[in-house]
Amino acid sequence: MLLRPGEENHEYWFMFNGIDKVLHLSIFAALGFAFIATFPRLKFSYFFQIILIYAFLTEILQEEMGLGRSMETLDIVADIMGCLMGYYVYKLLVKRFF
Repeated sequence: MLLRPGEENHEYWFMFNGIDKVLHLSIFAALGFAFIATFPRLKFSYFFQIILIYAFLTEILQEEMGLGRSMETLDIVADIMGCLMGYYVYKLLVKRFF
């Protein structure tokens, strides 16, 4: 999803400016949740470094592939916020139910 060709299409009711940031946040929240659920004993610093490297790599690949996507700093911010949300949602669920 992150590497698909970019195109602005406003003919649908759910399309708005900035929807790509919402998608980045959502995808990385799910990724962060799944990653920490898979490796629950992983230290936060390692978790954060791995996710950060992945976020930078996807942004670099978007720029280099030449498919209409570009590298944006706000995408990386949305990726980081999303992975942190996924991490803390997992921690809250474990604390609450286990």
